[in-house]
Amino acid sequence: MNRTPSSAAREQADAVQGAGPDSGSTLSNGLKQRHLSMIALGGVIGAGLFVGSREGIAAAGPSIVLAYAVSGALVMLIMRMLGEMAAANPASGSFSVHAERSIGSWAGFTVGWMFTALLCVAVAAEALGAADVMIQWFPGTQPWMWVLLFMVIFTGTNLAAVSNFGEFEFWFAALKVAAIGIFLVLGLLAIFGVLPGTQAPGTAHLTGDGGFLPKGVDGLMVGLLASVFAYGGLETVTIAAAESKDPVRGVASAVRTAMWRIALFYVGSMAVIVTVIPWNDSSIAKSGPYVAVLDYLKIPAAGQIMNVVILVALLSAMNANLYGSSRMAFSLTARGQGPAFLAKVSGGVPRRAVLMCSAFGFVAVLLSILWPDTVFQWLLNMVGAAVLVVWGFIAAAQLRMRRLLEREAPEKLVVKMWAFPVLTWVALAGIAAVLLLMLRDENQRLQLLFTGGFGIVLTLVGLARQRALGRAGVDTTKP
Repeated sequence: MNRTPSSAAREQADAVQGAGPDSGSTLSNGLKQRHLSMIALGGVIGAGLFVGSREGIAAAGPSIVLAYAVSGALVMLIMRMLGEMAAANPASGSFSVHAERSIGSWAGFTVGWMFTALLCVAVAAEALGAADVMIQWFPGTQPWMWVLLFMVIFTGTNLAAVSNFGEFEFWFAALKVAAIGIFLVLGLLAIFGVLPGTQAPGTAHLTGDGGFLPKGVDGLMVGLLASVFAYGGLETVTIAAAESKDPVRGVASAVRTAMWRIALFYVGSMAVIVTVIPWNDSSIAKSGPYVAVLDYLKIPAAGQIMNVVILVALLSAMNANLYGSSRMAFSLTARGQGPAFLAKVSGGVPRRAVLMCSAFGFVAVLLSILWPDTVFQWLLNMVGAAVLVVWGFIAAAQLRMRRLLEREAPEKLVVKMWAFPVLTWVALAGIAAVLLLMLRDENQRLQLLFTGGFGIVLTLVGLARQRALGRAGVDTTKP
């Protein structure tokens, strides 16, 4: 039987908020406001900041502060657009649902499965990173042992009630926030010369040895690329909000505080690092920027302290990505865009989707052990630029969804995109600029090509599926 566009929209909303076909139940609303608040707060503090920032500093020097500020501004725009749509229509499929509603079934399919693949591969990468930290403490052990342990723990956490996931992320985030907060306080005390045993550096490290742009604009561009991908993962809070008692309030709060969180944690910490210590100090490349600064300030056991923080960041990201991938996979299947058996919900949890995503992540780990330079590298390349694809679909969906909401349900615009549509187009231009920078960079070009190929395959499958449903008499027009 044919469906009207409005009935299709209602069915999509019901499927995402609840169960969808053959599920027999609905997702729970076990996440509390404190869970969402801390997930949003700690979600911006990841291993990419603690570990990946060293490459950005090596490339850009002191101008890494500008690189993080520019990429942070782009992320703020993306999160504001996503927040507008998520507050209007909370859904566990988040931007996949919004893309399907505003662009078409193929768009929801493409961005949803690309994001699921991105998170599943990220689970594997983070498990391997956490295993490397553990091996430093227990030299006689093997990586697969720790990976298996972490996989079992977090698979169990995600198979249980969603409140368990919320509690884990709450305490993980609290530890990360405390660590970065202490780091910033110590750094500021050193900058102002009030930390015992230190002298105020002034602007010597910002302007000396090559100046603010020691490697010119090209170095800044490389630093910009490094900083963009450090922000990945912020989208998970809009997925988690759908399982809270007050999703609209949760999304609105997270989005409205995104600006100061990005400015404080990312831009602030980069400013502290390059002000306290010379950007080309060998200890940054050797130990990482945070350990280098703590060692410079003569903080006892700085390396071990940061190893604990990095481990927490990796485990937190692993837990969150397993959650996010399972919910996205569930949302897709509940909307008929994947194997129906994954849409089964038990006790408010899509356990089959959790197991599928866990299995995919563990298989990816095995591939990294067996074929690290071929198959696993192909997987990493396929999702290397996926976050940019996601952001592009978010911006495109918001352009169309905003007009629809203004016309049919203006009361749902609890969070509004700033200066619409000008800043939405600015964000799209920013995404295009980053893609062009990736084409210029030899190391990034291969990732972009792999991701582009993966995206084209998903798009073709999505379009073929949409056409097949149309021929079968199912209305796939957008509401």
